[in-house]
Amino acid sequence: MSKTTDVREAVMVGRRSDGSLVRRPLSPHLQAYDMLQMTSALSITHRITGVVWSIGMVFLVWWLASAASGEASFGGAQWFFGSLFGILGLMALTAAAWYHTLAGLRHLYWDSGRGFDLPTTYATGRMVLMGTAGLTVLTWLILFVTWI
Repeated sequence: MSKTTDVREAVMVGRRSDGSLVRRPLSPHLQAYDMLQMTSALSITHRITGVVWSIGMVFLVWWLASAASGEASFGGAQWFFGSLFGILGLMALTAAAWYHTLAGLRHLYWDSGRGFDLPTTYATGRMVLMGTAGLTVLTWLILFVTWI
Protein backbone atom coordinates (compact mmCIF):
# COMPACT_ATOMS: atom_id res chain seq x y z
CA MET A 1 0.00 0.00 0.00
CA SER A 2 1.38 3.39 -0.99
CA LYS A 3 1.66 6.23 1.44
CA THR A 4 0.42 9.62 0.26
CA THR A 5 2.22 12.72 1.45
CA ASP A 6 -0.83 14.96 1.06
CA VAL A 7 -4.23 13.78 2.31
CA ARG A 8 -5.94 15.86 -0.39
CA GLU A 9 -4.51 13.50 -3.02
CA ALA A 10 -6.94 10.80 -1.87
CA VAL A 11 -9.90 12.71 -3.31
CA MET A 12 -8.06 13.38 -6.59
CA VAL A 13 -7.85 9.70 -7.51
CA GLY A 14 -10.73 7.88 -9.13
CA ARG A 15 -11.41 4.76 -11.17
CA ARG A 16 -12.56 4.40 -14.73
CA SER A 17 -15.38 2.04 -15.60
CA ASP A 18 -12.80 -0.65 -16.42
CA GLY A 19 -11.30 -0.29 -12.92
CA SER A 20 -8.06 1.45 -13.85
CA LEU A 21 -6.91 4.37 -11.72
CA VAL A 22 -7.13 7.92 -13.02
CA ARG A 23 -6.10 11.24 -11.46
CA ARG A 24 -8.88 13.84 -11.41
CA PRO A 25 -8.04 17.40 -12.44
CA LEU A 26 -7.90 20.16 -9.86
CA SER A 27 -10.13 23.20 -10.18
CA PRO A 28 -8.27 26.37 -11.02
CA HIS A 29 -7.88 28.72 -8.10
CA LEU A 30 -7.28 32.47 -7.89
CA GLN A 31 -3.71 32.04 -9.11
CA ALA A 32 -5.00 30.83 -12.49
CA TYR A 33 -7.06 33.95 -13.22
CA ASP A 34 -5.88 37.28 -14.58
CA MET A 35 -7.59 39.78 -12.29
CA LEU A 36 -7.17 42.58 -14.83
CA GLN A 37 -9.25 40.63 -17.35
CA MET A 38 -12.78 42.07 -17.58
CA THR A 39 -14.59 38.74 -17.35
CA SER A 40 -12.73 37.67 -14.20
CA ALA A 41 -13.11 41.05 -12.53
CA LEU A 42 -16.85 41.22 -13.27
CA SER A 43 -17.41 37.68 -12.04
CA ILE A 44 -15.61 38.30 -8.76
CA THR A 45 -17.39 41.66 -8.34
CA HIS A 46 -20.73 39.93 -8.88
CA ARG A 47 -19.97 37.59 -6.00
CA ILE A 48 -18.76 40.44 -3.78
CA THR A 49 -21.92 42.48 -4.45
CA GLY A 50 -23.99 39.45 -3.46
CA VAL A 51 -22.25 39.48 -0.08
CA VAL A 52 -22.70 43.28 0.20
CA TRP A 53 -26.41 42.81 -0.55
CA SER A 54 -26.64 40.29 2.28
CA ILE A 55 -24.95 42.70 4.68
CA GLY A 56 -27.34 45.42 3.51
CA MET A 57 -30.27 43.22 4.49
CA VAL A 58 -28.98 43.30 8.08
CA PHE A 59 -29.34 47.09 8.00
CA LEU A 60 -32.84 46.76 6.52
CA VAL A 61 -33.83 44.42 9.36
CA TRP A 62 -32.34 46.88 11.87
CA TRP A 63 -34.34 49.74 10.34
CA LEU A 64 -37.58 47.70 10.32
CA ALA A 65 -37.06 46.43 13.88
CA SER A 66 -36.39 49.95 15.10
CA ALA A 67 -39.56 51.15 13.39
CA ALA A 68 -41.50 48.45 15.22
CA SER A 69 -39.76 49.16 18.55
CA GLY A 70 -40.86 52.72 19.01
CA GLU A 71 -40.16 56.32 18.26
CA ALA A 72 -36.85 56.58 20.14
CA SER A 73 -35.37 53.50 18.50
CA PHE A 74 -36.58 54.56 15.05
CA GLY A 75 -35.16 58.05 15.57
CA GLY A 76 -31.73 56.54 16.27
CA ALA A 77 -31.83 54.46 13.11
CA GLN A 78 -33.03 57.44 11.07
CA TRP A 79 -30.21 59.55 12.51
CA PHE A 80 -27.66 56.91 11.45
CA PHE A 81 -29.04 56.55 7.92
CA GLY A 82 -29.28 60.34 7.59
CA SER A 83 -25.66 60.90 8.65
CA LEU A 84 -22.86 61.29 6.09
CA PHE A 85 -21.63 57.77 6.84
CA GLY A 86 -25.15 56.37 6.51
CA ILE A 87 -25.82 58.13 3.21
CA LEU A 88 -22.48 56.99 1.77
CA GLY A 89 -23.29 53.44 2.90
CA LEU A 90 -26.72 53.61 1.29
CA MET A 91 -25.16 54.93 -1.93
CA ALA A 92 -22.69 52.04 -1.95
CA LEU A 93 -25.51 49.61 -1.25
CA THR A 94 -27.52 51.10 -4.12
CA ALA A 95 -24.57 50.66 -6.49
CA ALA A 96 -24.11 47.05 -5.29
CA ALA A 97 -27.80 46.36 -5.78
CA TRP A 98 -27.84 47.72 -9.33
CA TYR A 99 -24.60 45.95 -10.24
CA HIS A 100 -25.77 42.62 -8.84
CA THR A 101 -29.13 42.94 -10.61
CA LEU A 102 -27.64 43.85 -13.98
CA ALA A 103 -24.94 41.18 -13.74
CA GLY A 104 -27.68 38.69 -12.85
CA LEU A 105 -29.58 39.70 -15.99
CA ARG A 106 -26.37 39.17 -17.95
CA HIS A 107 -26.15 35.66 -16.49
CA LEU A 108 -29.77 35.01 -17.47
CA TYR A 109 -28.85 36.03 -21.01
CA TRP A 110 -25.98 33.55 -20.90
CA ASP A 111 -28.37 30.87 -19.60
CA SER A 112 -30.23 31.16 -22.89
CA GLY A 113 -27.06 29.96 -24.61
CA ARG A 114 -26.15 33.29 -26.18
CA GLY A 115 -23.51 35.93 -25.62
CA PHE A 116 -20.46 33.72 -25.07
CA ASP A 117 -18.37 35.08 -27.92
CA LEU A 118 -15.67 37.47 -26.75
CA PRO A 119 -16.97 40.70 -28.33
CA THR A 120 -20.46 40.15 -26.87
CA THR A 121 -19.02 39.23 -23.48
CA TYR A 122 -17.05 42.47 -23.34
CA ALA A 123 -19.98 44.52 -24.67
CA THR A 124 -22.40 43.15 -22.06
CA GLY A 125 -19.76 43.67 -19.35
CA ARG A 126 -19.42 47.32 -20.33
CA MET A 127 -23.22 47.64 -20.39
CA VAL A 128 -23.38 46.29 -16.83
CA LEU A 129 -20.79 48.82 -15.66
CA MET A 130 -22.38 51.79 -17.45
CA GLY A 131 -25.86 50.71 -16.36
CA THR A 132 -24.73 50.45 -12.75
CA ALA A 133 -23.26 53.95 -12.79
CA GLY A 134 -26.23 55.47 -14.60
CA LEU A 135 -28.94 53.80 -12.55
CA THR A 136 -27.19 54.55 -9.25
CA VAL A 137 -26.90 58.23 -10.14
CA LEU A 138 -30.52 58.30 -11.39
CA THR A 139 -31.77 56.61 -8.20
CA TRP A 140 -30.00 59.14 -5.98
CA LEU A 141 -31.07 62.10 -8.11
CA ILE A 142 -34.68 61.00 -7.69
CA LEU A 143 -34.14 60.56 -3.95
CA PHE A 144 -32.59 64.00 -3.52
CA VAL A 145 -35.32 65.67 -5.59
CA THR A 146 -38.06 64.04 -3.50
CA TRP A 147 -36.29 64.96 -0.21
CA ILE A 148 -36.17 68.65 -1.07
